Amino acid sequence: MPYIDVRDVCVRHGKNETLREAGFVAERGEIVSFIGPSGSGKTTLLRTLIGLQPVVRGSMTVDGRVVDMSATGAAKTLRDQSAIVFQQFGLFGHMSVLRNLTLAPTVAAKRTRTEAENEARGLLERLGLGDKAGALPADLSGGQKQRVAIARALMLRPALLLLDEPTSALDPRKVHEVSVLLRDLARDGMTVVQVSHAMSVVSSLSDRIVLLEDGRVRAVGNGLREAAQEPDIAAFMNTHGSDPGAGLPVGQLGPQQ
Repeated sequence: MPYIDVRDVCVRHGKNETLREAGFVAERGEIVSFIGPSGSGKTTLLRTLIGLQPVVRGSMTVDGRVVDMSATGAAKTLRDQSAIVFQQFGLFGHMSVLRNLTLAPTVAAKRTRTEAENEARGLLERLGLGDKAGALPADLSGGQKQRVAIARALMLRPALLLLDEPTSALDPRKVHEVSVLLRDLARDGMTVVQVSHAMSVVSSLSDRIVLLEDGRVRAVGNGLREAAQEPDIAAFMNTHGSDPGAGLPVGQLGPQQ
């Protein structure tokens, strides 16, 4: 049984359907990448997975437990096991980096401040931000804010980590560092679902690639080898293979060696 099984999700904005019977599966410890053109529903699906997007219908099975995503109370059930990093970061500007990381664990999860601060400092070191604990978000670069936002999400110890363009503001060296971190988290059992236009990151990290177009799942590749055999996925990735954020082109998508 997959760790996550999303089925028949439908989302409407007014009369327009932004997701149409969308679904996918993910095993525990997998990295799943949503790709597709702008406006295809990728971020909407990501927000749906954490209960931030009302749905008309659809269900999600998480570790064997079925969640009716249109039911009252579904949002809390989804958020209890998930954390999300938005493309706009969402850091509290009046709080230090350290307090941004420790607020939710100490207030919502009732962990002691000492425990939370020790864990936060460890994460900041791991992400190359050990000297930024006392800084305010306004004093950070875009890439630093992005890494702080990832660290803040990890402080919730989620089973499911949702990422909206996690490497978009990073230079090539930091892209590599964050990619290594995500792979380590997946190896430890965390399921990671990302939206990304960075095709080199998608091709190097993904255990499963989901192509969305016009609110529908157009194709799924279970690993890069299978993705290379899916004409729609291969065509999209090769067309969008130039990736300034990662510093390297994907080139022609082909089976991994």
